[in-house]
Amino acid sequence: MFYFDNTYILVLIGAAICMLASSKVKSTFNRYAQVRNHAGMTGAQAAARILQMGGLGDVRVQHVSGSLTDHYDPRTKVVNLSDATYNSASVAAVGVAAHECGHALQHAHGYVPLQIRGALVPVANIGSMAAWPLIIVGFFLNGNSSMFFINLGIWCFALSVLFQLVTLPVEFNASHRAIGILGDSGMLYPEEVDGTKKVLSAAALTYVASAAASILQLLRLVMIGERKR
Repeated sequence: MFYFDNTYILVLIGAAICMLASSKVKSTFNRYAQVRNHAGMTGAQAAARILQMGGLGDVRVQHVSGSLTDHYDPRTKVVNLSDATYNSASVAAVGVAAHECGHALQHAHGYVPLQIRGALVPVANIGSMAAWPLIIVGFFLNGNSSMFFINLGIWCFALSVLFQLVTLPVEFNASHRAIGILGDSGMLYPEEVDGTKKVLSAAALTYVASAAASILQLLRLVMIGERKR
């Protein structure tokens, strides 16, 4: 019956935070997706120009399906831009494209938090998948074996929380690089840079919200473990 206890309030709080952050980024992106930049430059063109300025001739720009599915893949050195970014000449599209190029620059310059996050990926994936099965097995056991599995599950989940915390400086830094490049290069007018800043700030909130929700879930697991103890 531990699935139906008052610690669920922590899950609900986390879900509410994530929903609010998601709503914020969508509304902000949609607002500036309607604002065309003065140069008529698409997200793909902006990305190519930023990569060229950064001396990253070995990084490619390609189109991926979906909305806001933009990401940089360090394994293949590819900046992937979504439907809403690749061919769009909006202020929002250029901002998102510049952000992903920010990750490419981090990779090229050996940005330490990015390297740490990359090293944590396999561990965090295993931890997030194994956490709940281990905890559930622990609840069906008794004595020391029970607490061993529960504690192991909590530590596994803690690894995924650590991954999300390390992600925060990586995302903030990529946005900082993007805003700096767009402003210093003159690719966007100052008022357009302000628009990209709002879009990227809203996007950063989703990472903060996700980390907060995971911390609340981790707290819930600790409380459940103490109750079993």
